[in-house]
Amino acid sequence: MSTRPNLLVILSDQHQSRALSCAGHPVAQTPNLDALAARGTRFTNAYTPSPICVPARAAFATGRYPHDIRLWDNAMPYTGTPRGWGHALQDKGVRVESIGKLHYRAIEDDAGFDVQHIPMHVAGGVGMVWGSIRREEDRVYNKQVRMMGDTVGPGESSYTRYDRAVTDRTCNWLEDAAEDADPWCLYVGLVAPHHPLIAPQEYYDLYPRDQLPADKLHPRDGYQQHPWIEKMAFAMVGEDGWEDEAERRAAIAAYYGLTSYMDHNIGRIVAALKASGQYDNTTIIYSSDHGENLGVRGLWGKMNMYEESAAIPLIVAPAPDAGTAAPQTCATTASLLDVSETILDHFDAELPGDRPGQSLYGLAAQREDRERAVFSEYHAIGAVSGSFMLRKGRWKLIEYAGFEPELFDLDADPEEICNLAQSPDHAAALAGMQAEMRKVCDPETVDAQAFADQDTLIEHYGGKAAAAKLGAPSATPPPAT
Repeated sequence: MSTRPNLLVILSDQHQSRALSCAGHPVAQTPNLDALAARGTRFTNAYTPSPICVPARAAFATGRYPHDIRLWDNAMPYTGTPRGWGHALQDKGVRVESIGKLHYRAIEDDAGFDVQHIPMHVAGGVGMVWGSIRREEDRVYNKQVRMMGDTVGPGESSYTRYDRAVTDRTCNWLEDAAEDADPWCLYVGLVAPHHPLIAPQEYYDLYPRDQLPADKLHPRDGYQQHPWIEKMAFAMVGEDGWEDEAERRAAIAAYYGLTSYMDHNIGRIVAALKASGQYDNTTIIYSSDHGENLGVRGLWGKMNMYEESAAIPLIVAPAPDAGTAAPQTCATTASLLDVSETILDHFDAELPGDRPGQSLYGLAAQREDRERAVFSEYHAIGAVSGSFMLRKGRWKLIEYAGFEPELFDLDADPEEICNLAQSPDHAAALAGMQAEMRKVCDPETVDAQAFADQDTLIEHYGGKAAAAKLGAPSATPPPAT
């Protein structure tokens, strides 16, 4: 085992896949992530298994879809069951620890880490129970809290301070780990660029508001939201929460500022890895749990299947000592679940059971497999029914239980402007994608199961009136550091 490189897995929160300067973004400045991409492979079509924190992270922990493990929303956190990649590494005798945000249930749970350093878990061990009440006739409308935070712009928040503490702890951990003879696996969870949209001044100042990208697909310019999306957007304060356009643009600048702040912290971690003498023998994987709409289509947060929300950045930077090939991009569709399989593959660890992921090491060699399909699903806050996404080659299908689907040709229409689901010329493509999705699950059956499990949860907490009062109203508070 001593011949294997160390593995450092860094997961940020709510990072748009396109908000990387190495991805050609018009303003995002991410020099440290760019350097990682230049050292390995950047996957250009990667997706979350669910565009909201808790289910995405539970899926990542286990390598299995949310509907498989039946952890549907932010009130159903991972408890260590079923066993995941961390347990498999422990079985193998690999040192595996975490620092920072996990968003599981509680530190007391056996979640597959030898040690959890300053972990961030769901509030009170229960999470956002109010969000489990989502049938349209009785769901909770979270209209008293602005999703992006009470204030936006430059400054410090509990989240920026927490990320600083997580980075400090990581740097110290890496220094101590230099004494290890055997390879280790370290997971680091950063919260930026997740809201509240308050960025340290020096990073906020990187993004003058008059130089930000122009709005696109905005309802005020004539864009028509899909009926399911319209109901989702109405459930909480988003686009309707800004005092004026200046504040709205400040929020966008703060998001990019937080992205650069996160990139800065990754730079600190890589510098500590180099100072400890372990850089040449450490593979680094970077990704995020989901994206951020950032005002596109008049939407904020995540919680839908459009590219801004469901697509994620994904970089694999092999250890320099491994003598890997030149840096590249890979257009094969990928998933956060593939990161789970890569961790297992890296250490030749075994985890019984069927899982849809594949090791990114193998996928990177393919460059572009247009036959591979990747799936995502959403059954959480604001959703009057389940939404389901399948990406395969040029096609992207979004199905909404009880609503008309959307079909996009991302080769011709990367901004997802033209829904082809009702086009007679694309009926065969739609039917093919729907058949492909049903190889993963039946949307109607899964939708019914999600509601049934959430009904049981609501009753467990004393019914709708009691459940409506449980959980953090927006961002989960970080632990004391």
